[in-house]
Amino acid sequence: MQRPTPSRTSTALAIAAALGLAGLGLTACGGGGATTAIQTQTTGQQLIDLKAALDAGVITQREYDAKRRDILRQH
Repeated sequence: MQRPTPSRTSTALAIAAALGLAGLGLTACGGGGATTAIQTQTTGQQLIDLKAALDAGVITQREYDAKRRDILRQH
């Protein structure tokens, strides 16, 4: 017995569908330029480190106050 061969149209549709699905999968890979910031320090640790920098004279009181506000706004 001979197997029925698929028509060119159905073969073309199957290929188009496969390529479409593959394209959808690839759009999620590395595209979009979205960034995610991961915070590795707690707010408390950031404030402790900031105070240590102030006490050591590495930053001024004005810089300390501004950075402290920034840290507290983030949370």
